[in-house]
Formats: sequence, structure tokens, C-alpha cells
Amino acid sequence: MVGFYINDCVVASASFMENLEKVSLESKRLILQTISLEHTEDVFREFTSEITTFMYPKPAQSLSETEKIIKEMILQRENHTDLVLVILKKDGLEFLGICEVGAIDTQTPELGIWLKKSAHGHGFGREAIDALKDWVDKNVEYNYLSYPVDKRNISSRKIAESLGGKVFREFQQINKSGDLLDEVEYRIYK
Repeated sequence: MVGFYINDCVVASASFMENLEKVSLESKRLILQTISLEHTEDVFREFTSEITTFMYPKPAQSLSETEKIIKEMILQRENHTDLVLVILKKDGLEFLGICEVGAIDTQTPELGIWLKKSAHGHGFGREAIDALKDWVDKNVEYNYLSYPVDKRNISSRKIAESLGGKVFREFQQINKSGDLLDEVEYRIYK
């Protein structure tokens, strides 16, 4: 069984799971909160085909499909496998995107992020992932963090590299939109 650190003690996953509901992180400009159905319209509006160009998932076709996806994310949090957080700008609580740590019940959790188009180029992605990695380092036992990204997504690659990530492997896969992704997987250590 994988243990998790809370208040410097290793605890069983049931206690950790209870605390996943309460995760709220702050950085200089951002607040990261657990995703909920109140974010359905924002996610549907901002998770576009342009945003998913270099990602595995494809945009939802309807508000109800987005709601279903968010319900799955909440269930994954309740099942202690993934933690998905919305990224909000501190001043005004503007929705900026989503970051997550998946497979937290393994020794190799995976980091991921996407930001809406208007939030690109302001350093929000790096700031959000820094805050999330800091939380993971304090609360999750792991061997390394995985950060897969398409080679062409230079901004996202820079985030992984800013955390000391090193390319471990390269691979190709077809995403849910039917496009070829040319990926590198970074490994990031504590």
C-alpha cells in the first residue's frame, strides 16, 4: 500500500482521500481548488480544439459531455487516483485552466496542465505546476513524477525542465481527435 505524508506522518490512503476534498493551494497570483460542477461552463468554453492540439483528449461536444467528464474527475478524486484542480486568478477568481496529478496511488504519478488561450504567455502554467509539485512533494510518496508532452509544445516542455525534468523516453500516439502526437516523457524527481 502506498502511504501519504500529512503533518509529517505516513497515513493510510483513506485519511489522505478525505483530505483530497479539501486541497486548496495558493501561489503569488493563483488559487488552485478541487474541480467541481460549478466549473462546467468554463471548462466547456475554454477547452477548445486549439488548446488540445498537443494533448491526448479532445474537447467535449456539449455542456452535458463536459459535466460527465467533470463527474468522472470527481469520482477519481474520491477513489484516490487523481487530483484535478482548477486554476483561478487570485484577483477576481477568473478561471484560467486545469492542472492535475494523476495516478497518485502509484509510485509514478503524472503531472498535467492546460490553460485557456488568453492565459498563455504570463507564466501561470509554471506557477500552477510549481504549487502543485510542492504539494505533491509534501504529501505523496513517489519515485518520480511523469510529465508527458508533445515535442512541439515548447511552453509545456519548459515547465517540466524548470522542475529539473529530464527526458526519459520518446513515443508516438494518436490522440482522441485522430492526430499524431510526437511525445517525450519527462521524469521529475523530488
